[in-house]
Amino acid sequence: MSAPEATTAGEPLLRVDRLTKTFGGVQALKDVSVTIRSGVVHGFVGANGAGKSTLIRCLAGIHRPDAGTIELDGAPVDIHTALDASRLGMAFIHQEMSIIPGWDVLRNMALGMPYRTRAGLIDWKATRRRAEIVAEKVGIRFSLDAIIDDLSTADQWLVMIARALMQDARLIAMDEPTASLSPQEASRLHGIIRELTAAGTAVIFVSHRLAEVSELCEDITVFKDGRVVRTAVGQRLTSHELVEAIVGHHMELTRRPEPPAHVGEPVLDVEHASDGRLVQDASLQVRAGEVVGLGGLVGAGRTEFTRLIYGAERLRTGEVRLAGRTVRFHEPADAVAQRVGIVPEERRSQGVFLDKSIDFNINLASLDSLRTGRFVPWLRLGAGRKRAQRLIDEVGIKARGADQPVGALSGGNQQKVAVARWLTHDRQLLILDEPSRGVDVGARAELHTLIRDLAGRGAAVLVVSSDNEELVALCDRVVVMAEGHVVGELVGDQITTKAILALSFARAHKQEDVA
Repeated sequence: MSAPEATTAGEPLLRVDRLTKTFGGVQALKDVSVTIRSGVVHGFVGANGAGKSTLIRCLAGIHRPDAGTIELDGAPVDIHTALDASRLGMAFIHQEMSIIPGWDVLRNMALGMPYRTRAGLIDWKATRRRAEIVAEKVGIRFSLDAIIDDLSTADQWLVMIARALMQDARLIAMDEPTASLSPQEASRLHGIIRELTAAGTAVIFVSHRLAEVSELCEDITVFKDGRVVRTAVGQRLTSHELVEAIVGHHMELTRRPEPPAHVGEPVLDVEHASDGRLVQDASLQVRAGEVVGLGGLVGAGRTEFTRLIYGAERLRTGEVRLAGRTVRFHEPADAVAQRVGIVPEERRSQGVFLDKSIDFNINLASLDSLRTGRFVPWLRLGAGRKRAQRLIDEVGIKARGADQPVGALSGGNQQKVAVARWLTHDRQLLILDEPSRGVDVGARAELHTLIRDLAGRGAAVLVVSSDNEELVALCDRVVVMAEGHVVGELVGDQITTKAILALSFARAHKQEDVA
């Protein structure tokens, strides 16, 4: 099986006709038809579980469709494996992180596509030369010899993007490629995408950031409940038009929350915290009944700061007080025992057990409440299932039941499971790192409502987000970090995307002024 000849820009490259796919009795794709044109960015948008990622996995050879046809340059093709898709000239950046722990950056970039010598051995010199060119294009500033485990989540995503560019693909599908990137990194990726399409490469671009879809994509397909509900060819739809197509009615994209009815005493009080590396002399306070955002650019130290708070990293200097009492958590389990809920940045590797059921994941943090007796190890499993089902209904998790594996859910529903875990028991503090990453506009609004309700019941909530619009729509106060330092705080109507961005660059500007 070999890749067909190049197609003229703007001409149909790939046609999907009446594709269907069923999982566990639920139709994920229902007679889906889409045409991808050469040299065009084609946006896929829709709610979580609408069918976008399922279609991409069918093209990638991960899933086999039950019915329908796939044509490349007008000729039917059978894609049984990822190797088949690669030979046809297609590359994929999937929503799930697919790195090899323990390997260096170079080997992760070259996975499945290293250059070979005449003897059939890997030609590492040629592979490195290609990787260096791609790394410069993507904006990778770290060494190709760095171990991937030591990189931040954003840098790991850059490696995944670079891997897709290692081969000269005719079509590249990108599923949420900017979800973990800063605005600057996302802007650079947009530039790369435009270069690719100018050279004739077709790009499928999946994103819940509707503004970038509207700006970047010439063709757009809207999915809903496994069907295509709208297609725009050569027509740029606005964010509001996209929202109406996705949810079926108008929805306000960014709206300031009502001020909290009551704000109590400080639940979290951090003073002069440092980790000896990135986080330096950082302080913040979160009171009962309020939602505080932690903003700044990717790499500013926000995630590292929160990991210091709940014990995932060692606090070198400074003090953490919880409800007025000084605490020193040695591991996250210590924080959980003190009624702190944690939703980490990378949900699939850190936030949920993909091979376990929704029931297991939701009840995991509150097993003590299910014991048949204080000193008895047996659990009331029936009570746990009832509680999980109640939260499935309350949070709006789309699943066939509490026994369904979390790995079978869409990204947004996995995130809802990660949040629902902390609703099983009263938490005095909830720390959420990128709670809406990979979550559609409707699910995002539902998560925001949940978070505001938790604060309304007296919980203190700390939210880390790279999406400044999310901070505007959700938070009562926003603390901004830059280069490991807290550089400012915004309150109430001061919270705007422009103000957050200005503070995010404040420290760099100050250093330039001094220089």
